Amino acid sequence: MAVIKAFRGLHPKAEFASVVAAPPYDVLNSDEARALVQKNQNSFLRVNKSEVDFTAEDSQYTDKVYLKGKENLQRLIDDGFMVRDEKNSFYLYRLTMNGKSQTGLVALTSVDEYDRGLIKKHELTRPEKVNDRADHIMILEAQVGPVFSIFKQNDSIKNLFTKLTSVKPQIDFRADDSIRHELWIVDASDDVDALTNHFQKLDAIYIADGHHRSEAASEVCKRMKKQNTSHTGDENYNYFLNVIFPDDEMYIMSYNRVISDLKNLEMSEIISRLSKSFDIVESDVAVDPTENHTIGIYHDNCWYKASIKDGSYDASHAANSIDSAILTQNLLGPLFGIENLRTDNRIKFVGGIRGIAELEKLVNSGEQKMAFALYPVSVGQLLAVADAGEVMPPKSTWFEPKLRSGMVVSLLND
Repeated sequence: MAVIKAFRGLHPKAEFASVVAAPPYDVLNSDEARALVQKNQNSFLRVNKSEVDFTAEDSQYTDKVYLKGKENLQRLIDDGFMVRDEKNSFYLYRLTMNGKSQTGLVALTSVDEYDRGLIKKHELTRPEKVNDRADHIMILEAQVGPVFSIFKQNDSIKNLFTKLTSVKPQIDFRADDSIRHELWIVDASDDVDALTNHFQKLDAIYIADGHHRSEAASEVCKRMKKQNTSHTGDENYNYFLNVIFPDDEMYIMSYNRVISDLKNLEMSEIISRLSKSFDIVESDVAVDPTENHTIGIYHDNCWYKASIKDGSYDASHAANSIDSAILTQNLLGPLFGIENLRTDNRIKFVGGIRGIAELEKLVNSGEQKMAFALYPVSVGQLLAVADAGEVMPPKSTWFEPKLRSGMVVSLLND
């Protein structure tokens, strides 16, 4: 079953939504966020990335930074930019990019179910990033960054979504990147009950993006249980903010790689040494893979198409048969000694939204030596990895469009 809970969400007033709602905290670096805030002092970046109000020399992982985020959130409330609903509600959040829409349910989901593996994950987390988000939640007394999750397509839920979004949304705006954001408030008791009952029939929910936010919510729950001598299990800290989409509406882009060290190997030697695992041919055009098990390689102003050979990987293993894993196992590790993608500073990751041109730019500038263009992971592959209890290779999925932070906030103190 999938336990979901309605809550009194805090969200922008309709006329201020385009001003307040902001990109997620982890898709911009601090300098990029500071530049955006200079143009818009009411951006939610001042809440979820509040180091923007300090200098670059200040650590972003201190109480004074988190307290500034809390102050900025309170100011948005006091100045009338954001309002909290009086009734426990669910919210339907639709994003439309390039004519394609996806509609998800904004709800609180159970930390207990996450801890027991009923909310499934496919990535490892880093303790320092978990502690950062946990400290942020504790000091703000709010969950301001939603997790992005998936459920396996369900006709009953989809029909209910269609019915509930047949009326005019309470929030509707187009962001600077041309992505449209719509939000419906669902507060009628019959509709709340219907959504709750339908989701309870699901076997599982799958985290797509937001593993550190999920783990941070679990950490916050542990801390607050210890502090609360009257703990009942129904407090908001027992749940975490989630937006849950049907799997057939998901759009995953490639997550490409660039490396800065070739171990002094020439391209001819690289091709020769890879012959057991890949068929590599030079290409007259950029290789942006259009099928699984094909990798584009860019080096010295030239593109190569690398086709992965059958038998060079474990096709029965959900995670190890993903192209990014095969690239590491059969190329990056054996040739260049790049095996731990989380700690090796010779490899960088480039989201597919930046396109093939970004890979060429990084290599042509001399900043990087070689680039690898990958075919996107499918939603089916992601679900298979999660169902098998395995771990996806780092930086394998780039979801678009991105949820905006500040669209709905969950306050811990109800």
